Amino acid sequence: MHAKTMKNTALAAGLLIAIGAGSATAAEIKVLTAGAMKSVVLAVAEDFRKSTGHMLVVENETVGALVKLIEGGAAFDVAIVSPGAIDGLIAKGKIAAGSRTAVSRVGIGVMVKAGAARPDISNLDAFKRTLLAAKTVGYIDPASGGSSGIYLAQLFEKLGIADAIKPKAKLKQGGYVADLVSSGEAEIGIHQISEILPAPGVTLIGPLPAEIQNYTVYATGIGAGSKETAAASALVKWLAGPETAPVLGTKGMERPPA
Repeated sequence: MHAKTMKNTALAAGLLIAIGAGSATAAEIKVLTAGAMKSVVLAVAEDFRKSTGHMLVVENETVGALVKLIEGGAAFDVAIVSPGAIDGLIAKGKIAAGSRTAVSRVGIGVMVKAGAARPDISNLDAFKRTLLAAKTVGYIDPASGGSSGIYLAQLFEKLGIADAIKPKAKLKQGGYVADLVSSGEAEIGIHQISEILPAPGVTLIGPLPAEIQNYTVYATGIGAGSKETAAASALVKWLAGPETAPVLGTKGMERPPA
């Protein structure tokens, strides 16, 4: 065999080995994510794949529903739920100890149908008047395990308006409260800001007044039974790192305080 031919053959073999090695290190990461973090994960998935070779398979549900899935033995590599849920799953041996990482937080906002008059929610009294004057109020059903719905049910009780809200409440089992508002089923909608901004047919009036604002913090945890712990750790690092920070802003989210 000529020297040039041998050299070309060796180069080709080297290329095949490199390709094979790259394929061997690429992983498929199963991500169970709650609420607003779904849009963030999907937005960074392609850049993450290009950088690491790892593919993401994403499943979205409320925190409560995901906890039940995980407790029931669902296979996953990374869970993105509340810090409290992560801690509970660590205690039950479902998530690896020491793997909890807070990656984002989002506040609650108020919306109306696009083109509708913008009611006053500039302070607590104005917010209460707006809710009491509304014919219908949409929010996540607390029974579904959605964090914003649970908080709002408690808030209405605390403000002494729960009995007035109940008969006109339009509860969403999951997904977007904006669907109730854009369809006209609910006059006012209350949901996490990140779930309002991308929704068509609605207008974000603004966040809840500061004295009653509630932030949902999202944290990641790596599955105790994951077979792709290195890839899962790479995803957590990506979500907590500078690559994802600009995406959070566009989704109405922010980094949690240190």
